[in-house]
Amino acid sequence: MKKLIIVSILALLFTNCAENPFTGKKTLALVPNNEILPMAFQQYNQVLKENKVVNGTKESKMIKEVGRKITIAAEKWLDANGYKNYTDNYQWEYNLIESEQINAWAMPGGKVAFYSGILPVAESETGIATIMGHEVAHALANHGQQRMSAGTLQETVGAVGAAALSGEDAEKQEIFNVAYGMGSQVLVMLPFSRKHETEADKIGLTLMAMAGYDPAEAPNLWIRMSEASGGGGQPEFLSTHPSNETRINNLTKWAEEAKQTARQYGVTSFK
Repeated sequence: MKKLIIVSILALLFTNCAENPFTGKKTLALVPNNEILPMAFQQYNQVLKENKVVNGTKESKMIKEVGRKITIAAEKWLDANGYKNYTDNYQWEYNLIESEQINAWAMPGGKVAFYSGILPVAESETGIATIMGHEVAHALANHGQQRMSAGTLQETVGAVGAAALSGEDAEKQEIFNVAYGMGSQVLVMLPFSRKHETEADKIGLTLMAMAGYDPAEAPNLWIRMSEASGGGGQPEFLSTHPSNETRINNLTKWAEEAKQTARQYGVTSFK
């Protein structure tokens, strides 16, 4: 019975995969996009209803324009690499929300939000492009779908383990539940999330360069982000995101490669 369950889980993994267009690697897709995207669009609209959306200002117009440029760059890359209809079901939208939070995020299907609190850290149009590239990359790489799928798998494996120990005493069951909960989070889910953030950083760097923004400026954003957060934070292995230092080092290392890629698509200057 246990072997049958394991085989079933493996079959589920291998038959429910998508492909990341930027890496060519197979990714978890236990929850299909035709279910995820309508939910994401609905949730995004709900967020806009419950918050003050800034319109008509220089900053809000800039966010929409930068989003448009980054999206054009992304679709140019996708078309050139055999993914011409990849974003057909996306509904790109970029909004500025009035909030002191230093944050920006993207939902599956191209819904992006900036909080006004991040604008002083972004500092410039290029800083906004760095953030926008990262968020658009999350949407394009289907990171939301992967996180939902990983959560589903985590719950499934935990339930299988609990069922296998159902005949054991309560203490053993409790030990398993605690150990599995902590272990799967620290050893699997958090590294999975950090990998997505690193992937979005690298893809976003290329997209901002293809949109005409200087990727060499991206590390400076994270220097400012580190200063805004006081340079503190929990250890990287307990975080959903790489440390600021890791991001700064990675972006510095990848900047020239992003420029070279952009030049291959006809970009001759960067601002």
